[in-house]
Order: sequence, then structure tokens, then C-alpha cells
Amino acid sequence: MAEPSSRRERARADTLREIKQTARRVLVDRGVDGLALRAVAREMGMTAPALYRYFDSREELVESVVVDLYGELCDQLEAVRDDVEPATPGLQLMEVARAFRTWATTHHAEFGLLFGSAGERVLPDDFRDDCARPAQEAAARFGGVFAALVARVYLEQGFPVPADDELDPALQEQLTTWCAKLPVPLPLGVMSVFLSCWIRLYGMVCMEVFGHLRFALDDAGPMFEAELHSLAEILGVADAYRPPSS
Repeated sequence: MAEPSSRRERARADTLREIKQTARRVLVDRGVDGLALRAVAREMGMTAPALYRYFDSREELVESVVVDLYGELCDQLEAVRDDVEPATPGLQLMEVARAFRTWATTHHAEFGLLFGSAGERVLPDDFRDDCARPAQEAAARFGGVFAALVARVYLEQGFPVPADDELDPALQEQLTTWCAKLPVPLPLGVMSVFLSCWIRLYGMVCMEVFGHLRFALDDAGPMFEAELHSLAEILGVADAYRPPSS
């Protein structure tokens, strides 16, 4: 992105940045339902109508915050991935999964906006359509971090996958549509295994963040590690699993 050149452009960019930072603080303090333009304006010492010079609606502001949050999360995951030595996809996948859980459990409000039902209420109706909205592109970058690592595991060493005709026809149809969007063609069975692994990993993190494991677990860390080890075995990278360092 080109840097603003004029003083006016720089001032506008600074104000936009401050608005989004303030919106994030309001989100953390008051939750998604409290993230109103009036609340953001009050925190900044502005009037609500003044914010409309920068964002046309609350939804536009929220989507901009969503893009920034995905960017922050992806930057962290990619940095963790790139720091792993040796840079094998199995080792990288283990560390990226842990980094995702760490971010999620230390950013409850932000996680809820990106991944919880609250996000469904505030993002535009066409967020999940095929139009290239900024928030959709940011979400695709996040998903790509995990998908690319699983694809590398399969392409470099392989793991057991079901044949296409072993999958339910309705599942085959949906996976075919999904796979058509991928930059690298992969068998439907690979994507079925990836989706199953992602459901377990993501589901575990969601349940922990939203407090749905408290009925059984005061500390979900050991259970997360057990799930991670199990997923490593499914993907044929059990030798890449190492218990987390203290």
C-alpha cells in the first residue's frame, strides 16, 4: 500500500488508524454488541456524525477491524511457521496450531468477532459469497496458512486418504466445489482428511475460548495437546510432535 503523500492524506490515515484502534478497545471492553459508532466517537472525543466522514456505517468499520485482526493473527502464525527449524511442514503445523490457540485464548473478544456467532451479526450479508471483499480475502489468508501446510505434508510424504468413491456423494459434490477454488489440485480424500482435522483443531479451540469445556476441564491445555498428537498421527507426522516446552 502506498504511503499517503500529502499532509491531509497523512492526517486522514492517522485518524483512520486511531478509529480502528479505539473500536478494538471498545470491542474488548464492551463486546460486539457494544461496538457502536457512538461509543467509538465518545472514546475519541468526536461526534458520531464526524465518524461518517471515515466510515459509511458501523458494518464498514467492523469489517475494517476484522481485516486488521486477521492480518495480525496471520502475521503471528506465519512468523511462528517461518521460525521453525528444521522447516518441515509437520513441525511447522504443530507450532502454528499452538500459536493459534495461544492467540485465541488471550484475545477472547477478538476471537469472538472473527470466529463466533457475533461475527455473523455484524459482517455484511455477502461476506461468505464469492465476491472478493477485504474481510473474505483476509479470512482466506488465515485458512491458507493451515491448508498449505497440510498440502505440503501430503505432497512431500503422503498420508492415508479415502478414495473418492468411498465418500458420500453429497460430500463428494461439496468437496469438488471447494477443491475447484484451490491453487493446487488435490484429491477429494485429502481435503476430506484436512477438513476433519480442522474441525477437531478449530472446534477444540472454540470450545475452550467460549467456556464449553469447563464442565470437565479446568485446564484444556493437556486435552489440546492430546488432540494435536492424534492429528499428527492421522497426517503421518507423529514424529514431528514434541510436547510443548515449559
